[in-house]
Amino acid sequence: MKIRTIIIMLIIFFISLYAMQEVTYFSMKGLNEDNFNGNTLIIPKINLKEHLNYESLERGVLIDNTSKGPSKGMVILSGHRTLLGSPFLRLNELKPGDTVLLNWPEIGKVKYTVDKQYIVNPDYRITLDNYSTTLYMVTCDPIGSLAHRLIVESSVVEVEPLDENIHIDYTNYIILVIIGVFIVGSMVSYFYPVKEDRKFLFGEVVIITLILIGLFIHPISPNYFSFLGQLYF
Repeated sequence: MKIRTIIIMLIIFFISLYAMQEVTYFSMKGLNEDNFNGNTLIIPKINLKEHLNYESLERGVLIDNTSKGPSKGMVILSGHRTLLGSPFLRLNELKPGDTVLLNWPEIGKVKYTVDKQYIVNPDYRITLDNYSTTLYMVTCDPIGSLAHRLIVESSVVEVEPLDENIHIDYTNYIILVIIGVFIVGSMVSYFYPVKEDRKFLFGEVVIITLILIGLFIHPISPNYFSFLGQLYF
C-alpha cells in the first residue's frame, strides 16, 4: 500500500467522524424526543422545525437562560450553522415580514414577524429589557467561522392555541447521511488512480458505512465526538 493511499484513508476517516457525529446526534434526538411535547421553533421559509433545549448547543437550538418566554418577555435562541443538524444554516435568508413560530407549552403557538437582521462582533451582548417581547436568534457569520455573529430580531404578532401534534422525524436525514457517505466513498475508491489500492479504500468505506448503521441502531452519546466542536459554530 502506497503512502499516499494511507494518507487518503486517514483523511476519509477524519471526515467520516463528522458523519458519525451527525448520525449519533440525530439518533439520540429521535430517542430523547420520542414523546416530546416541549418548546419548538418553526420557520416555514427555511423549512426549519426544531425542538429547543436549555442544556447545550450540542443538543440543538439552545434557549438562553435569561429568556422569559414568548409574548411574556425576551427570548434568545442560539444555534449552529454547520453540523449537529445545522439548524441555523439558512438563518441569513430571513427578511423583514417573514414568519417565525414558537410552540410553547402553557403559552401557546406564538407568531412572530422578522424585523431585521444584522452582523455584530463575537463579544456583542444583547441588552436585557424586562419590557421587551423580542425574539432574538443568534448564530455565527460567515458560515463555519467565529469571526462575527448574525442576529435576527422578530416581534410578536399574535398568540394562537398550542399545537400539540408537532412531530419531527429524523430518520430520513440519517439515512441520507449514511447513503451519501457510501456513494461518495465508493466513487473515490473507484476512481482512485492507484488500482491495486482501490480495494483498501473501498474496504474502509464499507466498514465506515457499517459503523454508521450501527450508530443509527444503537446510538452512543454525542459527547464522544465533543473534540470536533472546536471546528464549528
